[in-house]
This record gives sequence, C-alpha cells and structure tokens, in this order.
Amino acid sequence: MKITVLKKSRSHGLRKYNFSETQVISILVMVLASPFLAAFLTYQYTKAPKEQPLSTVAIESMRAQLDKQMQELTATKAQSQLQLDALTLKFGRLQAELTRINAFGQRVATLAKVNKNEFDFSQPPGIGGPEQILDGESQLPTSNLFQDLDDFAAQLNDRAYQLEVLEAVLLNKEIKAEKRISGRPIKKGWASSFYGTRADPFNGKPSWHGGMDFAGKQGAEVISTGAGVVTWAAKRSNYGQFIEISHGDGITTRYAHNSEILVSVGDVVSKGQVIAKMGSEGRSTGPHVHYEILKNGKTLNPAKYVNRR
Repeated sequence: MKITVLKKSRSHGLRKYNFSETQVISILVMVLASPFLAAFLTYQYTKAPKEQPLSTVAIESMRAQLDKQMQELTATKAQSQLQLDALTLKFGRLQAELTRINAFGQRVATLAKVNKNEFDFSQPPGIGGPEQILDGESQLPTSNLFQDLDDFAAQLNDRAYQLEVLEAVLLNKEIKAEKRISGRPIKKGWASSFYGTRADPFNGKPSWHGGMDFAGKQGAEVISTGAGVVTWAAKRSNYGQFIEISHGDGITTRYAHNSEILVSVGDVVSKGQVIAKMGSEGRSTGPHVHYEILKNGKTLNPAKYVNRR
C-alpha cells in the first residue's frame, strides 16, 4: 500500500510525495512516542538533584559527630565538676590547717617573747605590684576559686617565712640558754665550801679557794652546768680526775676530784648532762666536786651562777 501526499508550492506548483506503508507506520510511531520521550528526558534531568545521596550521607555523618562531641563534652563537664568539688574540699581543709598554723605561730611568738609587729600571724601578708594587661587591652578572666588559691599560696609563703625566722630566733635563744651557766654541778648534795679565802682543810692556814665545793655520796652524779665542748678529761695534779668544758666567749667550767670520768676531749655536752661520778681523787678530804668558773682564764665566784634561774 502506498500513500500519496500533495503539497502546493509557489515555485513549482503541486508537488507529490509517495510514502510506503512502512514509512507511514514509522512516522506515526515517532509522533506518538515523542511525548513519552520528552517526559523521560525531563525525569532523567531532574532526578539526580532531588535525591542527592552523597550530601545526605555527609549531613548524617556530621550530625553523628556532633552528637558524639556533645556526649564527650557532657562527660568532661561532669568530671570537671567532680574535680572542682574535690579541689574546693581540699582548699577548705588547707584553710583550716592554716588557721591552726596561725594560732600555733602566734602562741610560739608569745612564749618566745618576740616583737609582735615582726611576727603577727593574725594579719594577712602584704602583697601587690603594678598590673600588666595581657594581649593589648584584653585579659583572661580569673575565677574566684583561682584567686582564692593565689591568695592562699601567698599566705602559706608568708607563714613559712615567719616560722623559719621564728625557728632561727628560738634556736638562737635555745643555744644561748644552753650555753648560759647556771645551777649546781650536782643532782644531790650540798655546798660544803665557798669561793674566796678560807682555812686550808689540811694545815688550817688561810688559803685562797678559787671555786665552790659540793659534797655528797661517793659515785653521785656530776653534771655540766652549761652546753659546751670538753677540753680536758684526765688527771691533773691536785685536781685528781679532772674535767674542763669550754662554753664560748672565754667562759670555761671545771669539775675536779671525780671517781670516774664519763666524757672525752672533744665531746659536745648539753646542759645538765652527766659527765662524771663524784669521788675524792687528788687533794681531797672526802667525796665532793670542786667546781670552778673562769672568764678568760680568771676565776669567778660560782655563787652568782649557781643561784641563777
């Protein structure tokens, strides 16, 4: 089957077109299918931007990361709060301890009879200095807790310094008290002879006695009347078993007629330490200790030192 189509033309008049059956069917199919082809191409063009699978995955990943970071932040905040609570508790205990230190220091300063203005544990230490702004005109804010910690550290440093100086003062006083010659050279006994002119116990003639005698039982304890260094610990002519102790500043003490010596040359002895046992060695009529005090080699009357407090 053939189909003839006539078309009028100005230049050529009527023109004739012949189409076979197959060509007619093909043209009809193309005409009928064109709307569907247009719809398909439009769908293919608009489908990808609407779905955007890669962008959705990225957003979901970011949301998951944010959720995880929020959880970590919450956990960190909770942990920091616990640490802050523990720090606050510790700070409170340290403040209580500082209060006790202040009370103790004030008491010691009072007992030591030092200047109250120099060791005033009731007042905070003086601190200060020019302020320096960091990063131009900006400065990081400091919380009250950290400011309290800084103030507390300053107080601790001040109290530590005061206690150190006070310790040195007390130590110096203790050394002076230890070196200070006072009291009797015995624990038990009595004064049997005094310093000055007396009748010699062997011939009855007037003679000079350069010390004091303290009588007691054989073997009674003889003690040092002040801290010092032993410079003699052996027999010495009429003194018998003899001990000499240097106390510094030219002061020495002597202990004679001992039955036994308990120290050696070079020993550092403390005030009240037992250094010998009472005896009657040398020129003696019975158990006693001959006690002398010398200043730069010259004897002093021991009586005023024996009665010292």
